[in-house]
Order: sequence, then structure tokens, then C-alpha cells
Amino acid sequence: MTGLREAAEASVDEAVAWLRSAGREWSVARLKAAGEEVTAADAEVESRMTRALAARTPGVPVIGEESSAPGAPLPPRCWLLDPIDGTVNFARGAPMYAVSLAYVRDGVPLVGVVGAPALGRRWTAPGGPEDARPLAGDPRRAVVGVSGTGAGPARGSATRRVLDRVQDEAYRVRAQGSMALDLVGVAEGWLDACVCLAPKPWDVAAGVALCRERGRDVLGADGRAFAFGSPVLAVGAPEVARWLAGLWEG
Repeated sequence: MTGLREAAEASVDEAVAWLRSAGREWSVARLKAAGEEVTAADAEVESRMTRALAARTPGVPVIGEESSAPGAPLPPRCWLLDPIDGTVNFARGAPMYAVSLAYVRDGVPLVGVVGAPALGRRWTAPGGPEDARPLAGDPRRAVVGVSGTGAGPARGSATRRVLDRVQDEAYRVRAQGSMALDLVGVAEGWLDACVCLAPKPWDVAAGVALCRERGRDVLGADGRAFAFGSPVLAVGAPEVARWLAGLWEG
């Protein structure tokens, strides 16, 4: 995986460098048909990274948020790219946004790179620290990130149930506005757990690779190992991840 990891890191670093130098005109938001915000920078980063990955890893298709066909099955192997995860934050000048890239084979993320331009940080799997910070194993002591809670497919009774229970029972709740950075937070240990509602593959693939490498439990709606297509992703220590996944099932 070394060559794939190096290709991913170089492509993300180039995108991050461009985002840092892009003028404010690139961050003006408009609405997609589904009601989500998007900027010219989203499309530009995706285009640049698609070209860079095609040159570095010919024959491996790039599936990006801005150009993918909704609901299309993933190829047996591919790159999954979210050019700006946290576009709402990016468009408003907030720092919690990231470039998220993963190499996926047979639905399993094997390489993940997340770069946060405004934070000056980059996280990679494989190759993360061996001494990952321990996580709280009791929901009552857990700091939990929540994301995917806006209008759209996640809105509904199950979402309200999850949010109400997390707010009532967790020690603290954090809404950072980026699934990729919520997953980074659990991988690093500055969040004890996170729950992502209606996650798309490109939203979470890189973060899933990071969390799995660091020994975090990564569960879907049925409380089993997360797979793309699940309406919820719960990550944390075993007891807390199972609790979060169970809230969705109700």
C-alpha cells in the first residue's frame, strides 16, 4: 500500500496548498438541486485531484462527490474523494473543513488521507500513531461528535431520537460540521465517539480507515461492521459505539 499512500498524500497536499491560496471568490456558495451548499472550490479541487490521481495511479477510477452519479455502485477498486468535507464551514470562513481521500477495494477503505487546510494538519492511514489515546467506554463520560443533522435524507424521527438521546445521555456533544474531522477526532482521541447520519461513501471512507487502524469500533445501523449504504455510522470504544448504533435502531 506504500505507493497508494504516497499518491494519496501527494494529491491531498497539492489540493490543500491550492485551497490555502485560493481567493475568496472560490468560496461563494450556491445550492445544489438537493439543497446542499457547494462552491466553485469544491469542483476545482475535485478536478485537480482527479487529474493528479489519474497520473499517479492510472487505471484506478476516482469517484468524487461533485461528479458521481447518485446511487451508482462503486467499482471493485477506486478512489473515493470528498474535495471539501464541511463546505458550509469553508464558505463561511470557519476552519473545520477538510479534503478527504480514500483508496477502497471491494467496499473496504484501505488507505485514508484527510488534510485540513485551515488547521495545518494531515492524517494518514496506514501509518498512524501506535499509541492512540484511549476513549471513554461509558456514554455518560463520552464527548460525542454528531454530523449529518441538517435538512435532507437524514431528517426524520430516527435522527431526532438519536440526537435527543445523545444530548440527554452523553457527557458532552460536539457538532463540528465535518464527518471527516469528526472521525479524525475519534481516531486521535479528542472525541470519544461520533455518530454520522446519512453518510455518503466519500464523506467517511478516509476517516473509517483512520479509525479502524487505531482500533476504534466502526459500526453501522445493525450494530455490525459498517458498510457503505448504512444510514448511520457509529464510531468509538466498543460500548459507546454499540450504544450509538442502537439509538438508530431504536
